[in-house]
Amino acid sequence: TTIGSRPLQFQSQRHHPYTVARFSESSDKGWFRSLFMHKVDARKDAHSNLLSKKETSNLYKIQFHSVKPECLDAYNNLEAEVQNRLHQDQDFPCEVVGSWNTWYGEQDQAVHLWRYRGGYPALTECLQKLRANKEYLEFRKERAKMLVSRRNQLLLEFSFWNEPLPRKGPNLYELRTYKLKPGTMIEWGNRWARAIKHRQENDEAVGGFFSQIGDLYVVHHLWAYESLESRQETRNSAWQKAGWDVNVHYTVPLVNSMESRLMIPTKSSPLQ
Repeated sequence: TTIGSRPLQFQSQRHHPYTVARFSESSDKGWFRSLFMHKVDARKDAHSNLLSKKETSNLYKIQFHSVKPECLDAYNNLEAEVQNRLHQDQDFPCEVVGSWNTWYGEQDQAVHLWRYRGGYPALTECLQKLRANKEYLEFRKERAKMLVSRRNQLLLEFSFWNEPLPRKGPNLYELRTYKLKPGTMIEWGNRWARAIKHRQENDEAVGGFFSQIGDLYVVHHLWAYESLESRQETRNSAWQKAGWDVNVHYTVPLVNSMESRLMIPTKSSPLQ
């Protein structure tokens, strides 16, 4: 028997134990490798379209400001004044969802969550108007004196989470941030779409978001609790519900790192 012009010798494997192996190496390895390759169907759409709410066009921005410790009170007062003015001015298509100071986690940090009703066009419109607003430019200069650093992200909300709405307090808020492995956002969303029902009984679920610009493959879950004790009781009770353990089992391997911030709302925050 020949392959092309090269004769193929079949010999006893007892005398030549590596004959078959040599033939495999000289042949096309595709069939062998295909046994071990994971086949993934091509995605039909971006995960931002598959996971976000279709009935709304809200875009969110989350800001993390590290404040000089001696300036935190003055910073909070200044931010509250500007936020109130923006809320009262109908020309600006944005609203603050919540503002907090970190209690446990990174210290002397302010966190702000903004909503732009109308998506990217609303964000662009707002930025253009603010750049032409002299009062706002003066505010930025004054605020810069109080800051050590700042960063932000643009977010979309998961379709299966609540839209964050103003609530009465007092509440303690937890922002749990997950940095996922690239390519796992769809699986994360599919798992949490089933699991969120286990965390709704005490009205603790405030909002769930995933990043679009800034650090990518980042998920933020925002929760509200009456106290640290109620947080512990609520989280423990989830483990008594069928299916919660399955969600944890399948989502933990998707995570590269995670972080928890316990936050206290500022006096002007709509989420109290």
